[in-house]
Amino acid sequence: MGTSIEDLVQQGHDALKRGDGASARFAFSSALEQASTGEILQGLGDAEYLEHAYGATLELYEKAYSAYRDEGKALGAIRTARELAFLHGSLRGDGAVMSGWMGRAQTLLEEVEDSSERGWIALNRGMFEGHRPTKERLFREAFEIARQHQDSDLEFTTLAYLGASLVHSDRTEEGMMLLDEALAAVAGGEVTYFSPLSEIFCQLLSACEYACDVIRADQWIRVGVEVAARRNLPVVTAFCRTHYGGVLTAAGRWPEADAALSEASRIWGASFTYLRWTALVRLADLRVRQGRFEEAEQLLDGLSGYTEAARPLASVHLAKGETALAADTLERALEELGREGMGAVPLLSLLVDVELTRGDVDRAGRVVDQLEAIASRNASPYLRATAALARGRVLLAGGLGDPSACLREALSGFTKANLPMELARARMDLARALTEERPEVAIAEAEAALEAFDRLQAARDADAAAALVRSLGGTARTGPKGGDTLTKREAQVLELIGHGFSNPEIADRLFISRKTVEHHVGNVLSKLRLRSRAEAAAYAAREKISP
Repeated sequence: MGTSIEDLVQQGHDALKRGDGASARFAFSSALEQASTGEILQGLGDAEYLEHAYGATLELYEKAYSAYRDEGKALGAIRTARELAFLHGSLRGDGAVMSGWMGRAQTLLEEVEDSSERGWIALNRGMFEGHRPTKERLFREAFEIARQHQDSDLEFTTLAYLGASLVHSDRTEEGMMLLDEALAAVAGGEVTYFSPLSEIFCQLLSACEYACDVIRADQWIRVGVEVAARRNLPVVTAFCRTHYGGVLTAAGRWPEADAALSEASRIWGASFTYLRWTALVRLADLRVRQGRFEEAEQLLDGLSGYTEAARPLASVHLAKGETALAADTLERALEELGREGMGAVPLLSLLVDVELTRGDVDRAGRVVDQLEAIASRNASPYLRATAALARGRVLLAGGLGDPSACLREALSGFTKANLPMELARARMDLARALTEERPEVAIAEAEAALEAFDRLQAARDADAAAALVRSLGGTARTGPKGGDTLTKREAQVLELIGHGFSNPEIADRLFISRKTVEHHVGNVLSKLRLRSRAEAAAYAAREKISP
């Protein structure tokens, strides 16, 4: 005797609760062979969602909506309608389609008695509301309805969204307290289903990325790993990988960040470009930090219209000596974002560097004034350290005042915020500031910066730090540090690159295929942390490479 539909449906729901998409898909698919109901179709759609098959999810939800309507189950139809609205808005950015499905959900509410679905609809509306006061009102409405109906999944999901919204409107302390409470509820087992649990973590990561609160993110991720192990759940979902990658990048955990962002880009692929660009921008920012500007530029191709792409794009322009383009990119983004909120800080910080590169110390100083005004309104060590570093750089460039005091403040703040890249750059500036008066301390700071950059594998910054150490009389390597030793064949290829030979010429000389040469060239660049063939040629000439 086969398993009953009721048992299969229950097995499917149990699998969904623990985030097991494959088992849920099997259970609901088996149930679908016996009957096609709204509940079964929606459950199968939920399973496909967990398996990242978003196209199938949308199709199944539409079928579930029709089935629920045929069955006269208004609550089920409302639920699938609002989920369709959410997916069309978040996956595809189709505002009109989202609005249509949300309208259906709201109209159908008139057919049912008061329920927590009204709160879920308010939450979904708040997610896509651009006006902050209205967004907050909708979230608070959803929260009150959740409390009335004792819907803990809705209550704590809403609390997380409200907290993240407050953080993004620069009410950081108030927002983080709500997020902490929501995460505590997750740890305490008060959130039932996997999807609300994952959304709560996603909102935390989004807020921590915006506020550059690496320490809070790290603490809750540790708790999340324990919860995930206890309930057999994945720690970070596809939707969260972009924010998670951003946090990992700031924390200096670059291999993990690379994996998270590359996987997010792969998941969204060509079908959901509305989400894929967010992963590509963060991956480009990681490449900039690594000194891999050519790759960053390729990742940003076609994304110049997005405000979030402004910082890595301006960094690429700056690295290429295109200071006017870098400044224009940042200024246009600041016009859209405004210059008074925390979101402007990364742009203003880079704009200081751009203006100093252009030799306009006075203009750089005015940008620092804006940074300091933002920092004065927040208790964040990251903000205060960023402003202090910028002020120290301006004082150092202008030859006025005492830059070392500002730079030491920056060191302290970046240490507290656990931001290794920014800390190492502050050490570099402090070394320059102390060159004349305290040369021994200057060497120590430069060497500490070099060690940090090498550990991070930030090739461009590591080379600059090594040059500074040598200029101060210290001992440092004379070329890019490679994580691996070149093979004999790779050394032969590098030597020929140094002599100016092309890939076809190298292939002829070494009696190997052109494709094999390309493979060896790629290995050489990767192992030596070099960005281009031109850098490889310069390295070979400088180091007198011989196989």
